[in-house]
Amino acid sequence: MWVAERHRRILDLLQTHQGLTTDRLAQALGVSKETVRRDLIELARLGQLARVHGGAVPSGVPPEPAYRDRTGLQQVQKREIARLAAALVEPGQACFLDAGSTTLALAEALAARDGVIVITNSLDAARVLSRNAGLEVRLLGGRLETDVPATCGEQTVAEIGRLAVDWAMVSPVGVDAASGAMDYLWSEATVARAMLSRARQRVVLADSSKLGQASRIQICAVADVDVLVTDGQADAGLLAVLKAAGVKRVLTPSSAAGVLA
Repeated sequence: MWVAERHRRILDLLQTHQGLTTDRLAQALGVSKETVRRDLIELARLGQLARVHGGAVPSGVPPEPAYRDRTGLQQVQKREIARLAAALVEPGQACFLDAGSTTLALAEALAARDGVIVITNSLDAARVLSRNAGLEVRLLGGRLETDVPATCGEQTVAEIGRLAVDWAMVSPVGVDAASGAMDYLWSEATVARAMLSRARQRVVLADSSKLGQASRIQICAVADVDVLVTDGQADAGLLAVLKAAGVKRVLTPSSAAGVLA
C-alpha cells in the first residue's frame, strides 16, 4: 500500500471511530506498528490528526486523560524509566520532581535510596518518599490542583526560584523535535519550566507513546533537554530525530551505563 493511500485510510478510519489505537490501525492496514507510528507522526505534523497515548484521534488537541487514569497506563514502561532515572541521582544530591504518573513511579524508585534530597509539588510523590527516613523530602507550597494532587501557582514557582538543585526531572505530555517538551495545562507547564530553570541537569521522562507527540504549551525546547529517559519500546528513528534536534543524551534500558542509545 502506498503512503498516500495509507494516510487516506487512517484519516477515514479516525473519522468513523473517533479514535483508534496504533495496534488497531496496524491490523486494519496490514502493516507494522512502526509504520503506523511514522504515518501518525507525519499526519500530526500536517495538522490532520492528533496523537494521543497509544494511538490517534481526529485533528484538534485532545485533553489529557485524568491523572488517576494515567497512573494505570504504561506501567511497565514507567517502571523502566523510573529505574534508569533514579540511578542518575547520587547520595548528597538534590532533585526536583514535578507531579505526574511517571514521576510518581520515579518516587517509588527513589524511596529505596538514602541520602538524597527530593523537592516536589506532588502530594503523592511526597507521601511515597516519606516512607524512607533516610531521604530528605520537601513539599512545595502553593494552590492545590483539582485533578492532579499537587501544588501549583505563583507561590510554588516562587519557592522553586529560591532553590538550586542538581537534577530536575519532569514528565511532559509529549516530546516533539519541533515543538519540544509540552504539557496540556498551563499550571503544570509553568511548574515544570521553573524546575528546569533551577537545575544543573534537566531530565525529561517520557514513555515511548509520548515521543513525537505535541500538546498545547511548551515546557522547553528539545535542545534544552540534557537527558531524555524513555523505555525499551521507543522507536529508534524517533530517538535519532530527537538527538538531531538537540537532545544531549538518551537513556533506554538497552543503553548501558548512560551510553547514548
